Amino acid sequence: MKMFPKAAVLLVSSALLASACGKAENGASPSPSSANGNASPSPAAAEKKEKLELKWMVQAPNGVSLPSADKDFVKKAIDEKFNVDLKIEFMQDGQDYRNKLNMKISSGDIPDMFIASGTDSLKYAQDKVLIDISGVVTPQTMPNYFKYWIAEDVLKRYQVLDMNVRAPKPFAKKQYYSYYVRKDWLDKLGLKMPETYDDMITVMKAFVEKDPDGNGKNDTYGMTAGGNGANVVRDFPEFFKNGIIAGFYLDNGQFIDSGTDIRMGQALDDLKKSMDMKLYDPNWFLNKGDQVENAIVQGKVGIFLGTTREAALDNYAVSYQKKTKDVTGDQKADWQPFHPWANSGVFTEPLPGYPFLFSVKTPEAKVKRSTEILDWLSGEEGFLLTHYGLEGVHYKKSGNKIELIPDAIKKDIADNGNFLDIYGFFTPAEPQSLGLEVVDPRETDRDRAILAKISSYKYLPSIGTSVSVKEGMDLASVRKQMNLYQSKILFEEKDASSWPKYREELMNKYGGKQIFEYYAEQITKAHGKTFTFKADN
Repeated sequence: MKMFPKAAVLLVSSALLASACGKAENGASPSPSSANGNASPSPAAAEKKEKLELKWMVQAPNGVSLPSADKDFVKKAIDEKFNVDLKIEFMQDGQDYRNKLNMKISSGDIPDMFIASGTDSLKYAQDKVLIDISGVVTPQTMPNYFKYWIAEDVLKRYQVLDMNVRAPKPFAKKQYYSYYVRKDWLDKLGLKMPETYDDMITVMKAFVEKDPDGNGKNDTYGMTAGGNGANVVRDFPEFFKNGIIAGFYLDNGQFIDSGTDIRMGQALDDLKKSMDMKLYDPNWFLNKGDQVENAIVQGKVGIFLGTTREAALDNYAVSYQKKTKDVTGDQKADWQPFHPWANSGVFTEPLPGYPFLFSVKTPEAKVKRSTEILDWLSGEEGFLLTHYGLEGVHYKKSGNKIELIPDAIKKDIADNGNFLDIYGFFTPAEPQSLGLEVVDPRETDRDRAILAKISSYKYLPSIGTSVSVKEGMDLASVRKQMNLYQSKILFEEKDASSWPKYREELMNKYGGKQIFEYYAEQITKAHGKTFTFKADN
C-alpha cells in the first residue's frame, strides 16, 4: 500500500481568478497558471493544436476520488495548457486493476496511455501490443523526465525482448520500509518494543490472547497482509528470519530470486507455525488493500509493515496513525516503528518500477500529446501542482523552499477526495529531485523522531540494472505457478517438505532456470563481474 501527498481547491469565476493576482481572496483561488508563475497558453496558441480526448488508466490508492469539474484544478490546468479533454481512470494496484486492464486490451478498448506492472508489460511486449518508443521518449521530447528523474542508460537497460517499448515512471530514490507496532498496546500489556524475531512472536501472541484493546473480546491479531487471493506476500517476519528479502538481490556472487529461493521452504514452515498459533489475521491471503487498511485502522491488528514516509505521522490524512485515532476514537493510539533487521537489511535499494506504456492502437497525435503532459508532470510546475496544489493557496514558495499551508490543504484536499493522489501517479513525492525543499508545519517532534529512525535502516544493494527476458521466456507463468505451490503448502499440506520438488519444477518445467540464468548474465554485464544463479537444490 502506497500513500501519497494530497491536494484540492475550489475554483471560482474567471473574473475572480483574474483579480486574484497569486493569492486567495474571499475564498477564490488563483488560476493554476498564475499560481505557479507560468502563463497558460493564449487561446490563439491553444487553437494551434487540435483538441484531443485522452484516456489514461493509472493506479491510485484506495479511497480517493475525483471532484466535480469546477473543483478539479489539475484537469482544468492540463486541459487548457495542452488543449485536451483528459479522462483519467484509476484503481488501486492489484489483481482487479490487472484484470480490468487486460480486459480492455483484449477487447480493443485500450487506454491511450496506461501503467502496468513489469510482468504485465513484458507480456504486452510479447503479444506485440506496445509501440516502439525510440522517437517518443527521448531527452528532446521529454527533457524534464530525463533531467530530474531517469538517466538515458537507465531507460536503455529497462527494455525487454530487445525491444524499445516501455519507459519507467520516475521512481523514489528514498525508501521507508518499516514495521510499526501499537506502542500503547505494548505499554498496557507491560511489553517492550520488539527487537528480534522472537520478540515479535511474543508480542503478537500477547496481542491475540490478552485483549490489548480492552473490549473484552478475542478479536485482535498480531498482523495482517493482502494476498489478493493469489499471492503469498513476503510482509511477514518469517521471511526475514530465513534470509529472504522480497524481490531480487545479490549475495556473494549469486543472483537471488527470493520468491523461488530454496530457503522459501523453511520460511513457509515457519509461517505455517505462526498461522497455526493464530497470530495472523485468518483472512490475510484473501485480503485486498482496503481490507488490510481497515484491519489496521479499526484496531484489529497490532503490527503492520509500512512502506511510506507518512505511515505513522500525526497529522496526515493518509497516515495510519491519524486514521486509527479517527476511526477508533482512541486518542492514545500510538504506532511506532521498529525492525528486527534494521541493521542487516530491510529491503533492497530502489530500481525502476512500473512502466508507462502506449499501445499500437493509440494514434500518433495522442501519444505525442500524452508525452508532453507526462513531461510537464515531471517538471517543477506540474510536480508542484499535482503534489501540493496551488501556489498562494496551498503553499508559499520562496526560492526553492515550499512552505505548505495545512488548513487550506485539509479544506480543499483532504476533505475533498484527496484527488491529487490520482494526478500524482507519475512522480514520487521527492521534491529534492527537483532541487526543492518542503517545509510542512504539520510535522511534530514525534514525526521527526519516527523519520529519523526509519531513515537509519540498512538497505541491501540492488542488482544494479533492470533485467528482461528473451522471446519465448514466460516469467508470468513461473510466478503464477510459484504462488500456487506456496499457497498449496500453506493451506493444504502438512509442511513444506515438497518445496524442493516444486522448486525443481519451477526451474525446469516452467522455465525459471533459463530466465534467472539470463538475468544473471545481464547483471554480470552491467557490473563487469560474474554473478551466477543456482538452480539446483
